[in-house]
Amino acid sequence: MALPSPLTVKSAAEVRLDSLVRLVNTYEKAITDTAWCTGGDILLETDHPAHDPARDGWCVVRPQGDVVAWAALTTRGGPSLDCTLTVLPDDDGSIARELLALLLARAGELSREQGGGHEITVCGVLNGDPVVPPVLQEAGFTRQITYNRCEIDLSLTALPTVSPEGGHIRRIDSASDDVRTLHDIHNRTRTTGARMLGPEVFRARLEQFGTVTARQAGISLLLEFADTPAGYVLAQAWEGRGRIVDVAVAPAFRGRSAGLALVSTALDRLREFGCDRALLALDTSRVRYWHELHGALAVTGEYAVTQYVKYQRGSAHTGPGARSRTRSADGAHPSQDTQAYGPRAQSSGPGHRPGDPRGNARI
Repeated sequence: MALPSPLTVKSAAEVRLDSLVRLVNTYEKAITDTAWCTGGDILLETDHPAHDPARDGWCVVRPQGDVVAWAALTTRGGPSLDCTLTVLPDDDGSIARELLALLLARAGELSREQGGGHEITVCGVLNGDPVVPPVLQEAGFTRQITYNRCEIDLSLTALPTVSPEGGHIRRIDSASDDVRTLHDIHNRTRTTGARMLGPEVFRARLEQFGTVTARQAGISLLLEFADTPAGYVLAQAWEGRGRIVDVAVAPAFRGRSAGLALVSTALDRLREFGCDRALLALDTSRVRYWHELHGALAVTGEYAVTQYVKYQRGSAHTGPGARSRTRSADGAHPSQDTQAYGPRAQSSGPGHRPGDPRGNARI
């Protein structure tokens, strides 16, 4: 499959982090008229021990070095391969097909190495993208789950902090025994198709959200009733922009304003770290009183993000009605100005674009 001249494919290990940020911001701006991507968002997708940018990431570049497309793949020790495929909307499909072919070829290699098929998920595809959805669908991918991504203006009147009767919010201690309980909440509250983490990856992710540096800050909070963990929220601040990465409430504690308490407290912490805007991704079909919450959060923009999936032969979830279990990204950041996005980039901070960014939040 030939790329239009004079474009070439490079390993993502050869491309600087800030070049990827510019690409994704250009993509978002073209489709939604707003740009949100930060270096932290890129690394939420890629800064994982199992991701090798030299083998698992590719960029299409112009001769002068501008990146016009990017694809990456990460495995997290389970049946799911999390992928990103970002292509500017002026592509005729040839660039998207070239990168998708590289993703699928690498997925085949990993399946042979690990002795089984995978669920291949492509996350963060904006509704209105004219290129990537049809290319995925012609390759056998199907739409799996769609989230609303909400932009929140933190400079407006703050959402009143909610304190559920008998509830207490504190920082998560990733070395404590309640991590096992939080992981159980994480598993039981995922929407069908939403990303999931194994126990050790989940613990490591919590540890990363406990880090604060001059450039970014991780926020990890636990809500408990009578010393029983009821829910948690993870958020990230990066140079004035915040993102609520994940929020979950155990079924037994719903209806007690637990999710609202976690979100309002996380937004307060983001303000304390100097953020004036924040992003929250939600499956709004599963949120009680969404219209009321929408107004209270001072939502200034809203658009949809879709995840696509394809089941390889041998996948444990192959077949009609299969339920995907995809993993959340986690990660830290190298310096956006002085270090390349590559295997030697040093990490120093917390880790969900959507989270997807891509977003697994549920109230």
